[in-house]
Amino acid sequence: MNFVKQFDPGIPELLLFVTLLVIFPPILVYMAVMHVIDYKILKNRHMRGKKYDLNISCGNTDGGGINADIVKRNVPNFVLVKDIYNLPFKDNQFKETLCSHTMEHVEDPDKFYAELERVSKNVTLLVPPLWDILALFDIGEHKWQFLSSKIVHRNNLPRRVKLPYWGYQKKYGQKIRC
Repeated sequence: MNFVKQFDPGIPELLLFVTLLVIFPPILVYMAVMHVIDYKILKNRHMRGKKYDLNISCGNTDGGGINADIVKRNVPNFVLVKDIYNLPFKDNQFKETLCSHTMEHVEDPDKFYAELERVSKNVTLLVPPLWDILALFDIGEHKWQFLSSKIVHRNNLPRRVKLPYWGYQKKYGQKIRC
């Protein structure tokens, strides 16, 4: 007796397999390339030759002035911030502030942005654009998706939507602390 059942795919299964084999690899490559363009190329291009009085960003970005984060970073002139909604700076202390790839991580973007406006005359935000699909599916880190095709926003907080997996982060915590 033959107990091994032989799998004989029909036309629909074969078409599905070929479709997945042809379509998914280019989509994955697109996602990775767009993410690199957003986080590395366009961010670095924006930062080239610019200095900010205050840089409050995720990661080891040096804005050229005071660099701040809620986690200790290896950058010059670093200030550890305990509460992003109550920054340890005076009103209008800074002329130019950079907040790069941070807004998508915070609980209340409006409240944080208002605090950035309190301490600075000009606020430049860098946020993941809609075409950075990989950022959209970063379930362990991002709470918001900004409804914009560009990454740089000066003196305005772009419209956004709360991502559906925010409950996952509330239950299990955010993967990184920005």
